[in-house]
Order: sequence, then structure tokens, then C-alpha cells
Amino acid sequence: MIHQYDVVVVGAGGAGLRAALEIPNEYSTAVLTKVFPTRSHTSTAQGGASAPLGNEEEDSWEWYMYDTVKGSDYLGDQDAIEVMVKDSSRAIIELEHMGLPFSRTPEGKIAQRRFGGHTREFGKAPVKRACYSADRTGHVMLHTLYENCLRRGVHFFSEFFVTDLLIHKGVTAGVVALDIATGEVHTFHAKAVMFATGGYGRVYKVTSNAMASTGDGFAVAYEAGVPLEDMEFVQFHPTGLWRLGILISEAARGEGGVLRNKDGERFMERYAPTVKDLAPRDMISRAIYTEFREGRGIPAPDGTFYVHLDLTHLGKDVLEHKLPEITGFAKTYLGVDASKEMIPVQPTTHYAMGGIPTDVDGRVVIDARNTPLPGLYAAGEVACVSVHGANRLGTNSLVDIVVFGRRGGKAMAEYISREVGSDFPDLPPDPEGKTRELINRLLSSTGKEKAVTLRTELQDTMMDNVSVFRTADTIKTALAKIEELKERYNNLAIDDKGMKFNTDLMEALELHNLIVTAETIALSALNRKESRGAHYREDFPKRDDKNWLKHTLLYKGDGKPKFAYKPVVITRFKPQERKY
Repeated sequence: MIHQYDVVVVGAGGAGLRAALEIPNEYSTAVLTKVFPTRSHTSTAQGGASAPLGNEEEDSWEWYMYDTVKGSDYLGDQDAIEVMVKDSSRAIIELEHMGLPFSRTPEGKIAQRRFGGHTREFGKAPVKRACYSADRTGHVMLHTLYENCLRRGVHFFSEFFVTDLLIHKGVTAGVVALDIATGEVHTFHAKAVMFATGGYGRVYKVTSNAMASTGDGFAVAYEAGVPLEDMEFVQFHPTGLWRLGILISEAARGEGGVLRNKDGERFMERYAPTVKDLAPRDMISRAIYTEFREGRGIPAPDGTFYVHLDLTHLGKDVLEHKLPEITGFAKTYLGVDASKEMIPVQPTTHYAMGGIPTDVDGRVVIDARNTPLPGLYAAGEVACVSVHGANRLGTNSLVDIVVFGRRGGKAMAEYISREVGSDFPDLPPDPEGKTRELINRLLSSTGKEKAVTLRTELQDTMMDNVSVFRTADTIKTALAKIEELKERYNNLAIDDKGMKFNTDLMEALELHNLIVTAETIALSALNRKESRGAHYREDFPKRDDKNWLKHTLLYKGDGKPKFAYKPVVITRFKPQERKY
């Protein structure tokens, strides 16, 4: 079955919906989403979206830019960062006008709170910059954008799983997707396609990501010949609920929460004496693992370790009105009353800094010269602009999706108007062939391997070997395991042979994407022989600006994957040692 839409957006999170809102009414727009739109992962973002509004404390976009560049460990492209921070205030006010219910100051202005890595006067002290709606900011943002899309008449194809990106004669022509409800394969023929598919947290055992975050956009683009940029940079959020990984937002520390080791010590004073518990996420995650290694972690019955997040001194009013979701999670999943007890936490896989390379208008670029691939766009976590560099500051994900989702939507409309016109690009011969072949092979397989077994082994090996700390030996161990899993995947069997709502088939397709994405992460981590931001190589513990102040581009190629590089854009702030 073939559908024709001027614009196809893959993913109904904040980036995809914000892009869809920018497509003029004279063009048809379809949003394809693996889950119902309001189940997209944007809904889990808790703490806020930053903008230098200055509603509660003096602030400026220059300070915000400095913090984002410094937080990125100087790998962020400063031209893109400047675009984002300058546009952030407009983007937040625009969301307010769309109906987003921000928390308010007594004067009725948008309330702002402190967040990790955000400072005033170029690092002198923390600043209130994060605009928030209690601790459900992403949830209300997603619903606001979805409601506005419905009002605009955007067409939604919910529970459609994209399996292939169609590129023919060097031009993007659409995507192929599986209708989960019926099992039918559909071709979406388009003039412009945006990938806004979110992250890949389910590559790892402990993650804050939803079950649907299986790296689909990364894998589909990579296998279609699109390079992936800076995949070695995987962010671990320092405060996930122990064992479960469910996120306890930085907002908790922004409101005054502190981290304590087994001795009750506020240990972040030792690692970041100025900003303490509001240091960037990569630094706090490494600090927690260092506490574990040096015997100051709190032992759990299962042999793992955690530290405590102490909110007991904040008072019930703060917990109930500013942090209700966080305290609810602690109570529901661990039976901890945060007003009386400290919450057990550990670092959890949280965010992909790398992804599909784009320019500031969301156009996918395929080489060091930033050559665009006609008709293909990306935004949000699956994209690499790169504003996050080696480490994303908290709240910058929500800013990223609304700023660059909007710019990508505008760019798609302009591309159709100026370069495409009324004619659709040619489809490749048999566009659905690859997808049908894979599905038929899985349904007819007589192998003995199960998706859950392979997925668990992949997640365990990535957690053990390509985590907060890495070495060449551990990464090579992971790569060897990934090669084994690729072979075993060929013997994968699924029990359900039907087509309607076949969750066995879905898990098998997602497993393929997890394995592909995991391999790109591990290859990139082995390739970068330095430590920078979230990528910490114990065998190369120093940042090496002479040799590695550059972006990596990983291509699948015809046989062995290959790397290329492109320079980091440096404008206002020269690299210096990160001290907090």
C-alpha cells in the first residue's frame, strides 16, 4: 500500500510535533509513530527547559551559551549552540502562548529553578534558568504540542513501525512502515522526511528510557547509508532509582537535594566544590562510580551499590508541589517516603549526544563538508546538530527539540516550495522488498534463539563494558559479544506466526535495531582514544584537544565500517579545563 504526503515525520515526540506544526496548510503532513503520540518519550522529561528569561535571577544568553559549550566539554558546535540559546526565550514564550501550563512566580511569570551546569557570570554560581511545570514539564509540553497538531489537521498514523528509509538516485523518497495492528506493510512516498525517533537507552540494562527507545532511527538511517556522528557519547544520568533506572530528575537537586555516600557525607563537595550537586551529569556519574570503587557506596542485597539522594530537609510543601512525580516514583517503586527517608539512586543510561548529523536547519548532512542529503531531516535526540557535544546539560533536550524541530519544519516547507514543487521523487524498485524479506524470514524461521535472551545479553554486556568507565579491553569484549549476537540473530525464532499485533515480531525487529545501534556505540568508543565529557577511557584518561577536538562520522560502508572526521565549530569560547 502506497501513501503520498508532502512531508512525513517519523516520531511524535516534541521534535516531530514541533516540526509538523511548521508545515503550511497547503502541504499534506503525516506523522508516523510506533506508540500513541502522547506515549512518546518526551512525556517523561521532568525538570524543565532552560531559557535566560531572568524572571527570578539575572541571566543572559551569553552565560547560557558559555555553560552549554563548557558542559559539552568543548565538542559542541558553537554556531549551533548560539542559535539554540538565543532562540530559547522565544521558544518558551511561544509554548506558553500555545497553552503550556508553566509553574508561576507570585507575580505570575514563568517560574525558574536551578539545574546542573547552569551558572551566572560565566561559572561563578548556579542560576535559576530552567522553566518548569512542577516535575512534569515534558508531559505537558507533549500534550500541548499534540493538541495544537490536532487543531492544525496533522494526519497521525499511530502504531506504525518504520523499518526502512527510501533513498533513490541520491534523493530521499519516503519510508516503509509496518502497521502493527494489521501486520500490513506500507510505503509512505514523500518529498521530505524528518526522523524524530528519540533515543536508544534500551541498548543498556539500566536506563531511564521507555521500552520503545530501541534506537530505531539510528539503525534505519545507518543501514540506509547515512553516517552517524559522535556515537561514543552516551549520557548516564546520575540519579536513577536503584536497580530500576527510573529517572529522579535533576530538579530534585535544583530544589536543594544532596547526594550522600554510606558515611552520610555530601561527597560532591570533593569533586565540584563550587556547584557541588549541580555539576554536569557526566561528572556526577563518574563521582558516584568512584565512591563505589573506593568503598563508600551503600551495598545492596543483590551485590550492587547505590548512594542516597537526600530530600528530607526540603519540607513537604516543596515535595508535594514542585516534585510530586519524583516523590511518587520513590514511594511506588521502592516504598520510600522522600519526606522522611533518603532515596537509593545509581547512574542510569539516559541520553544520546550523538546521532544523525544535521545542520542548524535540521537538514541531514553526510560528510565533513556538511553536504545535505536532499529531502532528509532529523531533530531531537536522534539528531546531532551538535549542541550537546560530549555531554548534554540538563533541560537542554527540551530546548533542543522545540528550537530545532521548528527550524527543521520551516526548512522542509522551504525545500518543497523552492526545490521540489509538485512532483514527487522517484521511488526505488520494490520499495517494500527489504522489509517483507526480513519479516518473512523471521516468521518462517525454525531457529531456537529467543529475542528476550539475546536482548538481555546485549544489555548486560553494554552495561558492563561500555558504560561510565571504559577501556579498549572492555569495549573489545562488548564488540566480540555483539558479533556473536549478530550470528545468533540469524537463528532467531518467534512463537507468534500471525500478523495482527504480533509483539513477538516487534521485539525481533527492535532487537535488530538495538544490535546495530550498540555496535555503532562500541566502535565509536573504541575509536576515540581520549576522555571527554560522557566518554571516559581509563586507558586514555586525559582530554586530548590536539588529536581529538573533532567529530567522528561512522559509515556502515559496503563491508567494514569506516570513520571520517569533521572539525568542531569554535567561535566565542576557546577550550579550557572544566572546573566546577
